[in-house]
Amino acid sequence: MTDLQPVAEETRLADSPKRYRLHGSPDSANFIVRMVLEELGLSYDYAPVDRLISQQNSEAYRRLNPQGLIPVLEVPGQDAPMFETAAIVLHLAETHGNLAPAPGSPHRGRFLKWLFFLSNTLHSDLRISFKPERYVPEAQVALSLHAGLIRRITGSFGHLEAELSARGGPFLLGTELSVLDHYLAACARWAQLYRNEGKWSLETTPHLRALLETLEMRPAVCKACELEGIEGKPFTQPRPAQLPGTTA
Repeated sequence: MTDLQPVAEETRLADSPKRYRLHGSPDSANFIVRMVLEELGLSYDYAPVDRLISQQNSEAYRRLNPQGLIPVLEVPGQDAPMFETAAIVLHLAETHGNLAPAPGSPHRGRFLKWLFFLSNTLHSDLRISFKPERYVPEAQVALSLHAGLIRRITGSFGHLEAELSARGGPFLLGTELSVLDHYLAACARWAQLYRNEGKWSLETTPHLRALLETLEMRPAVCKACELEGIEGKPFTQPRPAQLPGTTA
């Protein structure tokens, strides 16, 4: 069996794509990955996942991500597709030496803690808040869960606002743009659009608003929005993207 392992490894690597391939659906977490790919100036293919027919739950897609979640990034030279948004953007930043402090940098710890805060706390809370009935079927309990999550989400944006204020901006790490800013901007967008019902306002976080206004002017972000079907000011005056096959 040991003699066969290198052959199997070579086979997996031979099956990896020649360039990046992003699997996603409009305005899902692939939006974060797309912004980073565009900022880094990387060539990639896009494989649409049709959520209207639950394509993310198909056998073919679950071979890429057994959870049936979006996004997936197929990476040249890797022996398996990547999922988990934070893992993907961290890999891209490290591989291409941009949009993250290098290992050994005095800013590295601060970068990592906020990356995993965005992923494990804010993004996770947002995802549950969009459809709390998936987690607790009782209607009244789902409403209570949603209310509690909105309080947590508001608190999370408060922590991020305080960090932006302390660092002087315009970005979360200070003067250097990083993948943190793209991740945070997408979360701020979704918090305003989906199941928020006016309970959190961008007006309460002026430093965050300034960061979002800065990102809205970046050519790479504009290109990513165009490809995602996101129109207007995506973060400060967000409007829902239209899924393929739907009308406004």
